Amino acid sequence: MDLSGLDTDLILTIGLVIAIFAIPAVISAFSDQRPPRAATLAVLVSGGLILLAFYAKPGGYTIERVPDAVARTVARVFN
Repeated sequence: MDLSGLDTDLILTIGLVIAIFAIPAVISAFSDQRPPRAATLAVLVSGGLILLAFYAKPGGYTIERVPDAVARTVARVFN
C-alpha cells in the first residue's frame, strides 16, 4: 500500500488534537460513573491517526520532531 501521498504532518496534528480533547472526556465520563463510549471512540480514532502518520512518514517521526510537525501544520493553516 502506497502511503507516500499523505500529508503526515496534518494527520499527526489532527490525531494529537483529537487526543487532547479525548482525555478530559474520558476523565469526565469516569468521574460521572457513565460509560466513556464517545471518549473511547475518540481515543481510538486519535491513536489510529497518530499511528498512520508515524507509519506513512518516510523515516518516521521522533519525539523531538513532533512539535516541529505541528508548528508547520499550524503555520500552513494560518498563512
